[in-house]
Amino acid sequence: MKKKKILLNAFSMNCVNHINHGLWTHPRDQSENYNDIAYWTDLAKLLERGKFDGLFLADIVGVYDVYQDSVDLTLRESIQLPVNDPMMLISAMAHVTEHLGFGVTANLSYEQPFLFARKLSTLDHLTKGRIGWNIVTGYLESAARAVGLSTQLDHDQRYDRADEFMEVVYKLWEGSWEDDAVLRDRKRRIYAQPDRVHKVDHRGDYYRVEAIHLSEPSLQRTPVLYQAGSSGRGQVFAGRHAECIFISSQTKEAARKLVTEARRSAVTQGREANDVKVFMGLTVVVAPTEKEAWDLFQEYTAYASPEAGLAHFSSGTGIDFSKYAMDEPIRAVKNNAIESLVKTVTNPELDWTKRKLLEQLALGGRYATIVGSPSQVADALEDWIRDTDIDGFNLTRTVSPESFEAFVDLVIPVLQQRGIYKTEYEDGSLRQKIFGCGNRLSAKHISAGYRAQVRERAAQDVAV
Repeated sequence: MKKKKILLNAFSMNCVNHINHGLWTHPRDQSENYNDIAYWTDLAKLLERGKFDGLFLADIVGVYDVYQDSVDLTLRESIQLPVNDPMMLISAMAHVTEHLGFGVTANLSYEQPFLFARKLSTLDHLTKGRIGWNIVTGYLESAARAVGLSTQLDHDQRYDRADEFMEVVYKLWEGSWEDDAVLRDRKRRIYAQPDRVHKVDHRGDYYRVEAIHLSEPSLQRTPVLYQAGSSGRGQVFAGRHAECIFISSQTKEAARKLVTEARRSAVTQGREANDVKVFMGLTVVVAPTEKEAWDLFQEYTAYASPEAGLAHFSSGTGIDFSKYAMDEPIRAVKNNAIESLVKTVTNPELDWTKRKLLEQLALGGRYATIVGSPSQVADALEDWIRDTDIDGFNLTRTVSPESFEAFVDLVIPVLQQRGIYKTEYEDGSLRQKIFGCGNRLSAKHISAGYRAQVRERAAQDVAV
């Protein structure tokens, strides 16, 4: 049986601390240089040397203020604060690479689809088709207040609005400009043919847009679509829209269940099971020998902050864990935070307590962690792929950039020798590299219906 080749994203954020909190205090960590563009271009070149599929950039537009009902610890430990806009990094990193993809997070709850569509089209042009979008609807009350709202929309209503947002951007990306609209004919003075460019006229429950898409068609038109929702409503949304789905799991059993549900949801929406690729969040600590790797792990834990990780998790769940005694069971709550996290941590069968959470947060983050020699890490990666049917990993950073350097120099060669990781990039767009099916979204994807719909509506308007 042919082995599945591993897909790999580096997982980072335009800030000091991302997932594994407290490690910014390590003397070799350089993440405080996140404001320096060279920090990012050097990272992009390193990842391309390691043949990474992409750099996935997380983002938030609020602050973590649930723990202790305060932002004090968030500021002291730089728990994703300060945080800069991830989109601003991509052009520079694309300039120094040829193949590396870029997945950028944008919260559509606080974007306008017309202007947002132009931003992503611009990046798709400038990267020559290497852009992806991680679709999020948000979960922080602080973000809602920051833009003048008293509170967030309810969880499921955020997804309802997100569905309509996607409808609008599909119409703009896929339907406004026909494939042959742009001629660039100097002699006839025709850059674009007016009868091949169509106005989008959308009138829905949340958005009203009457406009021509401002950008001409890019290589992918619609960026590669990433999504991480694992609640019931989130899975429906992902099955309809997502091409790449991110999961987080501590156990293979739970990961396998999430993968099965993700593929089943895509099939329910009229797509194929393999139309989605599933990436799992993972932390790796690797060194030339097993002993050196565990020594390094212990060194890292001496600088990590489990409490900072707990504060991060408080905002993800909307639960202030500072109010719990160490061995007090975490109680069920109803709020507008990340529904799947709330259900997990308040499940009485799992018996979660503050003490157990802090133990799990030894490195400051809650992602599954592999510690070992290069061959041991490679073995573990193969096991996760085989046992759960995931397609790849979102590799988090610990001490930056040495954790990525170690993975590139020590683990990638072992994976390549085993024939489960590429030795060269394929040509083409990010979508072509990941799926091997061309630059455009599949005809079975919901977006395909909007390619003709906009033209048909324009024809009806002309006839009238």
